[in-house]
Amino acid sequence: MRLSCVFALGLTVMGTSFGAARATALDVQHTVHHSKTTSKHLAVRHTTHSRTSSASSHRVHAAVLTGRHHRYYGERFTASSFASGDIFAGDIAAGEDPVVRQAAIDALGDMNGTAVVIDPSNGRILAMVNQKLALSPGAEPCSTIKLSVALAALSEGLVTRDTPVQLAGFRMNMTDALAKSNNLYFEELGRELGFDRVRHYATQFGLGELAGYHIEGEQLGEYPQESLPASEGGVGRMCSFGQGVSMTPLQLGAFVAAIANGGTLYYLQHPTSTEDVLAFQPKVKRKLDIARYVPDLQDGMAGAVEYGTARRLRANFQELPVFGKTGTCSDKGTRFGWFASYSDSPQGSLVTVFFLEGGRPTFGPRAAELTGEFYKNLWDHNYFAEKGTQAHAALQVTSTTSTR
Repeated sequence: MRLSCVFALGLTVMGTSFGAARATALDVQHTVHHSKTTSKHLAVRHTTHSRTSSASSHRVHAAVLTGRHHRYYGERFTASSFASGDIFAGDIAAGEDPVVRQAAIDALGDMNGTAVVIDPSNGRILAMVNQKLALSPGAEPCSTIKLSVALAALSEGLVTRDTPVQLAGFRMNMTDALAKSNNLYFEELGRELGFDRVRHYATQFGLGELAGYHIEGEQLGEYPQESLPASEGGVGRMCSFGQGVSMTPLQLGAFVAAIANGGTLYYLQHPTSTEDVLAFQPKVKRKLDIARYVPDLQDGMAGAVEYGTARRLRANFQELPVFGKTGTCSDKGTRFGWFASYSDSPQGSLVTVFFLEGGRPTFGPRAAELTGEFYKNLWDHNYFAEKGTQAHAALQVTSTTSTR
């Protein structure tokens, strides 16, 4: 298990206009909380070198460290990771794809969580299991927030996927930072972008607004109007695992669907009857200018599955490429585990969001593992071999779909 600690940073930026700030370095994934008692400060000097005209040149940030000591404490969790009762009983499923729905239910098993599956080509929700949780006000996005920060930095020309950023004694590029969910890297991007630009892109990507189109019961996540105070980590902490942000599974799903389709942010729609499916028409919320940056992002999302924090997915499923991002954090005794992903097959893509709540057994890699089980369930039912997602869903929908 990787440990987390909090550093007070004295930041001096040279060669750019990003300014100076104090910030906090955070959990690298999973959970160990730090003592609020601190001794020495860690001074960090950042030097940004401007790019040359060569396309192969990279911006490098240099960090010089002095000592600081910390004590670590295990966190006590009071929530259960396992469902009590039938968490799917109240779902409205008559307009869902029954094969996709059952695959998601079987993957979740007895875990306390929700799964949302979306067709990224049109924004249709093919399955939403445990709808009460899926439509809730959401939770801290944990490290899934790194996707929006990465796209913001790419869009601003701050880095490419290959730009080496030197941190506390090591260098890292975006591909490895996404794959391994490195918080220091994304704190640095967040500080250089500044809160206003970070928030601008996050809201463009759909955070802080309803993701669905007339989905009954959907509640709103929140993106704050101002940065966390420096004493709580500032914009760096917001960009490393989303402290202060509340994100819903639907918001994350709509955003990842826009990544998967190259930049169209659809309103998500959840048909509730066969008639709704037959009358379905996509509704575009807005176009995002991200298509040129998706390959840079996709490398890191592929790395997460192949060798990074989501590699447990491959224990269950290896037949198709899957690109994703994990997230793990906690609040007031409840631990959150996120995994958002999209698959690639000749018959079309699927976007999945698995969100878990509970105690110590709940974390991002577990959500990735369940996603692998979901894809395996579909593969075993020849889902990808038969037909494209939308056609399959339309033909399979019945007016009475059993739920569990």
